[in-house]
Amino acid sequence: MTEETDTTTYDYYSGSEPCQKADVKKSASLFLPPLYSLVLIFGLVGNVLVVLILIKYKRLRSMTDIYLLNLAISDLLFILSLPFWAYYTAHEWDFGNAMCKILSGVYYTGFYSGIFFIIFLTLDRYLAIVHAVFALKARTVAHGIFTSVFIWVVAILISLPGVIFHSVQKEKDHWTCSSHYPSGYETQWKQFLILKMNILGLVIPLVIMIFCYTEIIKTLLRCRNEKKHKAVRLIFIIMIVYFIFWAPFNIVALIYTFQASFSLDNCENSNQLEIALQVTESIAMIHCCINPVIYAFVGEKFRKYLYTFFQKHIAIYLCKFCPVLHGDKLERVSSTYTASTAEHDISIGL
Repeated sequence: MTEETDTTTYDYYSGSEPCQKADVKKSASLFLPPLYSLVLIFGLVGNVLVVLILIKYKRLRSMTDIYLLNLAISDLLFILSLPFWAYYTAHEWDFGNAMCKILSGVYYTGFYSGIFFIIFLTLDRYLAIVHAVFALKARTVAHGIFTSVFIWVVAILISLPGVIFHSVQKEKDHWTCSSHYPSGYETQWKQFLILKMNILGLVIPLVIMIFCYTEIIKTLLRCRNEKKHKAVRLIFIIMIVYFIFWAPFNIVALIYTFQASFSLDNCENSNQLEIALQVTESIAMIHCCINPVIYAFVGEKFRKYLYTFFQKHIAIYLCKFCPVLHGDKLERVSSTYTASTAEHDISIGL
């Protein structure tokens, strides 16, 4: 993902012999394709189920539902680019210059839109809990749609450097899809884009999270409302999990780009940073299939909707003759769970 992670065989340090660096690409070509394949399968199934449940059962009746839907779409965008990157790690880039730019744009747009929607989900919880009266007017479906369009536009604009600078190039005996900056400004662009990624993807979300949840906790301690506690729990876990998966990569990428500033520009440290960069980016990639798992374990209503969906649309075809799946019982199960859609949105979107 980073604009500067292209692996070279040798680095030359002033006054030293050539430094043979670890061939990250060779090791990555062994474990990344199966890892990306698993993420693709679980992430695709999980996020498609989230989209179906939000549309079919929740019917997008609140701002929270709108943001959760867009977060799932953001993860799906991220996931759909993985087969191409998996193939690339094992072989070379065989998809042409246009696809190199498009998929790089999809990758970055998925990353930035994902964190922006998590931020707005946090702000949504903040308004619902801390400014409940104002939230009745502000937290509407129309406002949710408007802000979602705004988020997508901003994410696309921020991702444009990834589209502009990524291109196909022949290096030695194989084709690559990587960043190529204007001559003489390579270092400045690399440092600027890494700082941008850390500020937008780590620093700002962390500041907003600390502020919002500090105010939310103060309010919950005063009112001690169980429903409001549940309303916060899901979004809080989504935010924490995001930091667990993405923060290590952001930090390592920052250190890797500013090796000289951290006095790490020697052969051994550079080698270790390249390996750490590959490992942390692989962990960050897994995040796009984690949110549906969070919903399943934390969101009680999501589990009910998922059970109903499985009973009505999957299990009945796998076991047509099981009495428990017959129509009259299915209707009773469906009516029991769909009645819960009338509950107030304060109990959280999923």
